[in-house]
Amino acid sequence: MTDKQPSLFPQRGSKGQYGPPVAQIKSLDSNSSLAMAASAYHDHMKRQGFSEHTVKAFSGDLRLLQKYFGASVVISKLGTKDLNDFLAWLLHYRGVPCSPKSYGRRVTTLKNFFSWLASTKVIPFDPAAALIHNRAKAPLPTFLKDDEVEKLLDAAEEKLKPPKPDPRPYLLAHLVLQTGMKKSECVGIALRDIDRSGAEPTVLIRYSNPRMQHKERKLAFAKELLPIIDQYIEKYEPREYLFECTPRNLEYVLTDISEMAGLPQQASFEMLRWTSARRDFQDGMEHEHLRKKLGLSKITWRETSEKLAKIAGPGL
Repeated sequence: MTDKQPSLFPQRGSKGQYGPPVAQIKSLDSNSSLAMAASAYHDHMKRQGFSEHTVKAFSGDLRLLQKYFGASVVISKLGTKDLNDFLAWLLHYRGVPCSPKSYGRRVTTLKNFFSWLASTKVIPFDPAAALIHNRAKAPLPTFLKDDEVEKLLDAAEEKLKPPKPDPRPYLLAHLVLQTGMKKSECVGIALRDIDRSGAEPTVLIRYSNPRMQHKERKLAFAKELLPIIDQYIEKYEPREYLFECTPRNLEYVLTDISEMAGLPQQASFEMLRWTSARRDFQDGMEHEHLRKKLGLSKITWRETSEKLAKIAGPGL
């Protein structure tokens, strides 16, 4: 493979139309190697304005394809059965967990890559068009049952007692269970974003990345938590953020009260988030309201709502 890969991508012609130059198409043909085609596709994605995340993810998927078949394999030799064998390897034989999300994206990568090769006449047909997408079913999320929630909160309340009262476990457990916020969102709470002025206090979830600003939202919590926040601030003296410690330290806090509560499994942020969402779902919170509370896109909400319906119990 040469250092400089040929370009065979749509370019603007004299009349403003797009079309692949003939000379460039001829530089990549059905006898080209998988490595050469993958490199060319990487260049294609960059030219077409694919996001940096997509380019990185798709390119990584194609490196796995090369690992399985070999970088020098001729692209026209790959058929639908070969690609299905590759997908089966990812799911069952690679020895590395393949999440449903990653698996779905890798199928998408194959379909986009081979569709592009076929559309530019580099290969005679698209072997990925007929791929069977055997979705890897994700296990249902873990959550705390009502009695386990009470045990966890009782353990957190024990931490408030002398001789060494610590309000952090109580604040953390109640805040996450009431708002359903993510760990990263919890760690990012700024003191200035806690609003006490309304009938119901709120915390503003911010995102510094402009692309994530659609996730910004205000989350309400019980006013009874305000005195605990004051105790916490007096003890820990945070300057800018509510929790000025590492995310791992907060996980340790949840682990500690989980053990005190005698829970069968340690509570995590993700578990408390699902517990919060499940309780809101059971209580009949309007679905659009719950989606916005969790900061989810409409696409992500589809899968989330299906899982909530299953873990919330029959009849809901």
